Amino acid sequence: MNASVYIETSVASYLTARPSRDVRAAACQNITAEWWDNRRSEFDLFISEIVIAEASRGNAEAAS
Repeated sequence: MNASVYIETSVASYLTARPSRDVRAAACQNITAEWWDNRRSEFDLFISEIVIAEASRGNAEAAS
């Protein structure tokens, strides 16, 4: 049985944002992408309606 992980809005944001020139933001993007590519299959992922609502207020193409 996999552990459960709640995915909040910043995870989706880091995964879909254009690469940042800010060192700290770029590091968060890279760490998030690496986890998403290599580790997410080890967990049961969940999001809330709030995350969906927040994401839908952003760039429509990225939100989809």
